[in-house]
Amino acid sequence: MMVDRRLIKNFHWGLLAATLALAAMGVITLYSAVNADATAAPSRLHLKQMLWYVMGLGAMSVGFSVNYKTLERWAPFFYGICVLMLVAVLVMGQIGGGSRRWLVLGPVFVQPSELAKIAVALMLARHYAKEVTTRGFVLHELIWPMAITGLPFLLIVRQPDLGTAMLVLLIALSMTFFVKIERRTAIGIFAFGAVALPVLWHFLKGYQKERILTFLDPGRDPLGAGYHIIQSKIAIGSGMLTGKGFLKGTQNALSFLPEQHTDFIFSVLAEEWGFAGGLVLLVVFLLLLLWGLSVAAESRDPFGIILAVGLTAMIFWHVTINIGMVMGLMPVVGVPLPFISYGGSSLITTMLCVGLLINIRMRRFIAD
Repeated sequence: MMVDRRLIKNFHWGLLAATLALAAMGVITLYSAVNADATAAPSRLHLKQMLWYVMGLGAMSVGFSVNYKTLERWAPFFYGICVLMLVAVLVMGQIGGGSRRWLVLGPVFVQPSELAKIAVALMLARHYAKEVTTRGFVLHELIWPMAITGLPFLLIVRQPDLGTAMLVLLIALSMTFFVKIERRTAIGIFAFGAVALPVLWHFLKGYQKERILTFLDPGRDPLGAGYHIIQSKIAIGSGMLTGKGFLKGTQNALSFLPEQHTDFIFSVLAEEWGFAGGLVLLVVFLLLLLWGLSVAAESRDPFGIILAVGLTAMIFWHVTINIGMVMGLMPVVGVPLPFISYGGSSLITTMLCVGLLINIRMRRFIAD
């Protein structure tokens, strides 16, 4: 079978290069996060993460190999499978850290909530592409998108995993406001959200309320709920301009940093490589996001445009919430840093996301 030369010509090498650069930074930072303590037994988590990267490259390859227009037709099926998996998690999922988030498939732990983010983006892109309007969507036209988003949102909240549930909601909101909402409807949505916040407070669990209160005043419980944020800010600040050097971060080595290989891994990087290292990481993320938006700008069909916006929004919100969280600018909600934090499901999902962006770019001149 002959390969259309336009596919190769339009392959987005920048997205691939940014992904590989972030992967390299992720392995180096993870190695330091789990091996900085010379008195502890050596950890092999970085080797497991490298295996996840290889699997992620496979997912990325699948993401750009199949015409993304096929995904438009199969989006309801993929969405349905993800919803069934989320239901299965609540019934028979593996419990860890007080939450039921994983399905055990032989030797592999799968986190369906990660796939649900892409499923929601596909379904919303499919719907909005068919119903797109220049005047903006009014409230009754948003009932179906609300249902598409609300079902996985509620299932993920039940796990409970408020961080991932909020990401699903933010991705949906980003796509919805991109396709345009009628002004009065937008004002109504914001007003409803403002009124609903005090009501939602009463439905939050105790530890979730404590995280929000700690965000507002980290010093209220410095040895308890505020410990994470205080130690993270100390680590980031102590890195100063150029950092303490590889494997020389004291907050990390002395185990002051909590979850240093997952949610708070940016603190490890900032302590060892300083402001300069953190800036390099953010610049690479910025390039990735700008290239993601350029894919949307260059696409020639509504589904590709809207899907590219949703996938880019997914990465944007992950980065924004994680770094804001470890710097004390947002509440701690357990959101990993893409490509950097340890974890298979999140990494593979994000690399699949990049593969889909490359897919849209490759086929921007192909109608079917």
